[in-house]
Amino acid sequence: MSPALPPPQRGPVMSDVAARAGVSHQTVSRVLNGHPHVSATTRTRVLAAIAELGYRRNLSARVLATGRSNVVGVVAQNTTLYGPSSMVQAIGEAALGADLSLTVGHVAGYDATAASRRIVERLVQQGAAGLVFIAPVDAAAEAMQLVPSGVPIVTVDGLPEWQTANVSVDQYSGGLLATRHLLEQGHRTVWHVAGPEQWHGSRAREDGWRAALAEYGAVAPPMPRAGWSAASGYQCGRMLARIPDCTAIFAANDHVALGIMRAMAEQGRSIPGDVSLIGFDDVPEAGYFHPALTTIRQEFAEIGRQALRLLLDQLDTGVTSAESALVEPVLIPRDTVAAPPAADPAPDRQEKDS
Repeated sequence: MSPALPPPQRGPVMSDVAARAGVSHQTVSRVLNGHPHVSATTRTRVLAAIAELGYRRNLSARVLATGRSNVVGVVAQNTTLYGPSSMVQAIGEAALGADLSLTVGHVAGYDATAASRRIVERLVQQGAAGLVFIAPVDAAAEAMQLVPSGVPIVTVDGLPEWQTANVSVDQYSGGLLATRHLLEQGHRTVWHVAGPEQWHGSRAREDGWRAALAEYGAVAPPMPRAGWSAASGYQCGRMLARIPDCTAIFAANDHVALGIMRAMAEQGRSIPGDVSLIGFDDVPEAGYFHPALTTIRQEFAEIGRQALRLLLDQLDTGVTSAESALVEPVLIPRDTVAAPPAADPAPDRQEKDS
């Protein structure tokens, strides 16, 4: 009779790392997921314990423990737009780096409740470990109510009152950056062509615009509202081109800015000689507009990393979280912003000089 083989040795698990480092299971998870709110001393101690034990995150063990796959489900609307499509891509790249797969459910709009229900049900039936909702509009709240309890959720561009883990770009700060940059060039005020009102980001950018104007003591001019398309920007631009006092415009996004550029050119108003212009998003083509577009960049790669971190925290700890992460936007100066054109002398000054 052959001798009995010794039982296979169990590899180190997360609780072993926690015991060796003298921290909680949740702290180990936060270090593994790159959580920013861990002290350098604690992070070093946990990483040393991981190295000493030879610990490796075991995704198969997670599957056995939770009954769920290594698939992350993403629910997204309007993925033909640059912002949502870039967020999906960023989440996919972050998931690949975490050895997770991505399944995306597309809805034309979150108000299509039947479509949202089918997508959520399909992702849950496929055993998705958790769901990421790209949720830039109010109606996304209804779709999230369709998710069974116990399935972790992370929202991207959600609202604080939803009480979900959420990652967002600081759209308010983006509106401040754009408007301040124009006012710092000497423009008396800044016109804003806003995006659709039901989008959270659109409202926050508008709030940032108004706050910057108030900060500089500038009067807020009437605000036209566009969609997210160049065509809608063109229509607003045709109207603004007929207003001589309009010397600075903050556009809802880069495509709206492109439409405004076309309208200004047709009306004989040069950019930036007559009108300065700032967009939002920093689409790949922005640097190739003529002139190259000054814009506000959203760091989509960081959004993807933070969304996966928030989801993995919940999967590793089994604790539902309402933690939020805010990603700061960046001003990208190019060629569409300049000082306002020199004003004509005031009439009374002309009379004195004559």
